Amino acid sequence: MAKQRESRWVKWVVSRIVRFVLWFVTKPEWKGTENVPAQGGVIIAANHLSVTDPLTVAHFLYIGARRWPTFTMKDGVMKIPVVRSVARSTGQIPIKRGSADAVKALGEAEKALVQDGSSVIFYPEGTCTRDPELWPMTAKNGVARLALTTGVPVVPVAHWGEQEILPYGEKKPRLLPPRKRIQFSAGPPVDLSEFRDQPLTATVLDGATRAIMADITALQAGIRGEQPPSEPFDYRKARQQEAEARRAEREEAGNDTVGAEDAGADTDNGKNSTGA
Repeated sequence: MAKQRESRWVKWVVSRIVRFVLWFVTKPEWKGTENVPAQGGVIIAANHLSVTDPLTVAHFLYIGARRWPTFTMKDGVMKIPVVRSVARSTGQIPIKRGSADAVKALGEAEKALVQDGSSVIFYPEGTCTRDPELWPMTAKNGVARLALTTGVPVVPVAHWGEQEILPYGEKKPRLLPPRKRIQFSAGPPVDLSEFRDQPLTATVLDGATRAIMADITALQAGIRGEQPPSEPFDYRKARQQEAEARRAEREEAGNDTVGAEDAGADTDNGKNSTGA
């Protein structure tokens, strides 16, 4: 977003409110803040655990790395009057998915990165992870495309702990003491050298996206002290498999109903033939 549309006063108030709230709820631990450039455009690519992520990621970036957080936000969120006013005054970028406006939003993000030198936060997965163990999922190619188009660095950021505040799918946050341990780790910029100066084909974008997500996953594995899965969870494929399973169940149930009706008809016919 154009810097002239930002309000220093609103940014000051919002940052104080967020810091105050998170101080009571979380116990943050930050590593790798030195990997975030002090100035200039940078893409912050983070995993997505909970709807509380934007607050904790913003806290990490603003207090830990000393950069103002700029998010790409769902248009639905921007329809909330107070949120819309605050978002616009703090330079956030709305995105309408599945529409021509998404292209415009990416243009705004590119402008924020290249012209304004902003630090723009993206969730490459596009939504909260559905992996049963909460590892990062497969991702969309938008972040890779923007990185290769603009040439700005992509700093991978992994975090862990927000699921203890508000797990995905739940509506009531867990705000009571003790304060929740929230761990962050930022790595050095993702090495995308093999993909630069190449045509932006699907193969190139897929490769760059996998490189970004591999770095995020490795950072989260370090935080958790666990081994990540050999293949990331594919949410789209899982949804397709679930839909196929439901379809098969309906078809089987339908066949069972037809079979029962046929059996009933045969029984009736038998009675009629041997009755009266």
